[in-house]
Amino acid sequence: ASIGAVWSSCSPDFGEQGVLDRFGQIEPVVFIAPDGYWYNGKAIEVADKVKAVAAKLATVRKVLIVDYLGTSTDVAATIDKADALEAALSSFAVKPVAFEGLPFSHPLYILFSSGTTGIPKCIVHSAGGTLIQHVKEERLHAGLLDGDRFFYFTTCGWMMWNWLVSGLASGATLLLYDGSPFYPDGNALFDFADAEKMTYFGTSAKFIDSVRKAGLEPIKTHDLSTVRTISSTGSPLSPEDFRFVYDGIKKDVHLASISGGTDIVSCFVLGVPIEPVWTGEIQGAGLGLAVDVWNDDGRPVRQEKGELVCAKAFPAMPIGFWNDPEDKKYRAAYFERFDNVWCHGDFAEWTAHGGMIIHGRSDATLNPGGVRIGTAEIYNQVEQMPEILEALCIGQDFDNDVRVVLFVRLAAGVKLDEDLEKRIRAKIRTGASPRHVPARIVAITDIPRTKSGKITELAVRDVVHGRAIKNKEALANPEALELFRNLPQLAD
Repeated sequence: ASIGAVWSSCSPDFGEQGVLDRFGQIEPVVFIAPDGYWYNGKAIEVADKVKAVAAKLATVRKVLIVDYLGTSTDVAATIDKADALEAALSSFAVKPVAFEGLPFSHPLYILFSSGTTGIPKCIVHSAGGTLIQHVKEERLHAGLLDGDRFFYFTTCGWMMWNWLVSGLASGATLLLYDGSPFYPDGNALFDFADAEKMTYFGTSAKFIDSVRKAGLEPIKTHDLSTVRTISSTGSPLSPEDFRFVYDGIKKDVHLASISGGTDIVSCFVLGVPIEPVWTGEIQGAGLGLAVDVWNDDGRPVRQEKGELVCAKAFPAMPIGFWNDPEDKKYRAAYFERFDNVWCHGDFAEWTAHGGMIIHGRSDATLNPGGVRIGTAEIYNQVEQMPEILEALCIGQDFDNDVRVVLFVRLAAGVKLDEDLEKRIRAKIRTGASPRHVPARIVAITDIPRTKSGKITELAVRDVVHGRAIKNKEALANPEALELFRNLPQLAD
């Protein structure tokens, strides 16, 4: 950033094509990669993948190998234009960083859309917009103070990594964790928080739900007295998991559910430290952002579901997409739904308390009988049941309408019999509405996810309808998609 360079990253567990789908579009000149990484206690070597990727990035002038498994020198020797990072830096003396004077809108980051419906979009964010937005969020919404110990469980391919890096601007010490959060067991991150006196604990809704379902109670087993804030994002945090944070992790903590995205490298709605936390709700809109919920006619609505919009320009808007000279793809992505108004693609609702509930992505919204239903409303009900580990819901085109199909991953030893189906439907009917009750319930053994842990409803919907999946490289477990193909339960 100090010299005006543009940075982009993805996770080392991406396959070769997944890396090339991203970096191949942006023509990098320096390619930095590790010699491997650790997961579930195992060393995963990536030398062959790094060599193959580097050979296909024609613009690269230097490859730097970070020593992670102790083999960087050996790996660098096998790759053209490569050096081990430490060797490359060894001839340079340490000196103060000199910052170039550059425009506010100078590019800083290129982030990538998930890529589950095609080649990833290259979203370019400005240095000024990113910095001012992050400092606002972290100082004022997250309450970050000089000397805090700031943690977010994230890969370097998720925007929360960029958000975490900006904690340095507030004088915080960054706490980094690499590998599985459940190795050797679900206490790993709480052990880390206890040992390093963590003050801000950032994670995903999925992690909190997994801790609850594993029967863990960190409130009884760990000293989390330094933790002031627990933050959750990635998907909507269920009311059950809101309660679990206070009952099972820490009673006197600010639980900040936050939501925004790669598109703005920040948040539209997030924690408000001076306001109460209401179960199942995100506390409020980001300062200085004209966030609202509009109906299909473009009118603001309260306590009614609609599209999440930002009605005025804001600093963290992308400065455009890479290789999109007339901004056609950029405008199509955000400004076509409502003329010249940012439409984020989330199905949302203002609450009576002035907070917000995100009901899921608009493009994954169910529409049986012409009534729009958010998938999160169904998950919030069924995932309370001990028999169900997790769920995924889609709308299936059927008989000139759309019917709701619910896929469930069951706990060990549980079978989806007539009794369980009946109880699932009753739970959804009473906890949500009769409209939410699925027409079909199907048991599956795995649910496909992106690298950052988000379930991929759209990819499953495409498989069910026999459509091609364009970019399986974006998924952490692409083989899971085959579980949804040609299911007899969905044939009639």
